[in-house]
Amino acid sequence: MKKIKYCVAIIFCVSLLWSCSLHSTTYIKSKERFLLGDNTHGSFRVKLKNVSESEIEIHRAPIGGGRHSGLTVAPGQTVQVRVESNTALVISNNSEAEAAVQLKVVGDTGLSMNYKSN
Repeated sequence: MKKIKYCVAIIFCVSLLWSCSLHSTTYIKSKERFLLGDNTHGSFRVKLKNVSESEIEIHRAPIGGGRHSGLTVAPGQTVQVRVESNTALVISNNSEAEAAVQLKVVGDTGLSMNYKSN
């Protein structure tokens, strides 16, 4: 009986963690950027994999202004980023081709999602 309760508790915890995350393959047109979390929100973490054939650039942008923690992500590369409260993760595609990224977002998932021209 103890083993059954333990297994049920494990399954519950795993399903709870899975439900508090967002999974997406996001496509970004040439010379555009994708803003994740350009609104008031709590902190979140992102596991990002560049699945395109060209580099992308990412940085954090507090909604009050500014920019920090820039990083270039090579094709096939995976990075993990912690994003502070009220800060957007900006994913820029400066190439001539469409870019694609696979995202797993954990934490506050009440995030706005917008595209803007570079």
